Amino acid sequence: MSATNADARDVQHVYPTKTKKTPLAVIFNIIRGGLIGMAELVPGISGGTVALVLGLYERALHNGDRLIDLIKVLIKDRSKVKEAAAKIDWWFLGAVGVGMAVMVFSMSSILHALVEDYPEVTRGLFLGMVAVSILVPLGMMDMRDAKKRLAIVIPLFLICAVLGFFGTSFTSAPRTDPSLIFVFICAAIAVCALVLPGVSGSFFLLAVGMYAPIMESLSNRDWSVIGVFILGALTGVILFVKVLSYVLEYHRTITLTIMAGLMLGSLRALWPWQDADANLLAPGDNAVMIFSIVILGGVIVAALMFAERVSSKNIDSEIVSEEQPR
Repeated sequence: MSATNADARDVQHVYPTKTKKTPLAVIFNIIRGGLIGMAELVPGISGGTVALVLGLYERALHNGDRLIDLIKVLIKDRSKVKEAAAKIDWWFLGAVGVGMAVMVFSMSSILHALVEDYPEVTRGLFLGMVAVSILVPLGMMDMRDAKKRLAIVIPLFLICAVLGFFGTSFTSAPRTDPSLIFVFICAAIAVCALVLPGVSGSFFLLAVGMYAPIMESLSNRDWSVIGVFILGALTGVILFVKVLSYVLEYHRTITLTIMAGLMLGSLRALWPWQDADANLLAPGDNAVMIFSIVILGGVIVAALMFAERVSSKNIDSEIVSEEQPR
């Protein structure tokens, strides 16, 4: 790409090759999908943030984009279905999807109980994890491009952090017997957290009073509510993934800046000491223990980031060696 083109738009990202079909790769992706599913159940922590830390964010976004293309082909031109389907990493999507589904249905009651019964401990753990995770989108930037755009990047980062801070300050009383239309709309908005790090879908549900009803529906296997929620989520993904995929490819630095700012602002929702209305309180008598847990959360994510980086380097080395002529 020429210097002129580089100035006109961010450097495009080269997407990784398809996931290997080995049992170890499938199991690894199921586990990573499970961690994302668990994150989606916890108010204040974004599944997109976890996907970033685990190194599958852009791969998932890329495949989601291709899946939407397949849907379009099915509607408009079925002669190209095979070609469109071949571009999708089905082993990757299937494994991650299975992991998410298993965790959402099996852990919804447990995680909800942990968050409710041990709020300071759980929020402290997630605070440390998300705080360190901010380094991920920053590390994904082209630093040369970021330096050229400092006059835009710094104010934008601060504005998004402020918006994230105040956006996570609102909560609402749980709704009783919400309409299925409202469930559909909430799902379409909340699922954006899957593709936008720093925005917690669960916290959005909490803010509109839908977190408790949805968790109750999952625990009780209320399939009418669950079905409508899934349809709403799919609608939200279809409407949002294309846009985010485009801006991440063509306006990479700006998009990653917005993500990092939202992640920083979202830390407000994870401050361990809060009242029932999400007002921040001063640290209590357990401050030493809680801050130790915050540090533990940060260490866990740092270890995951290091392991993911080592794994990525090994995969890149394998790809290079496979592409070299023998």
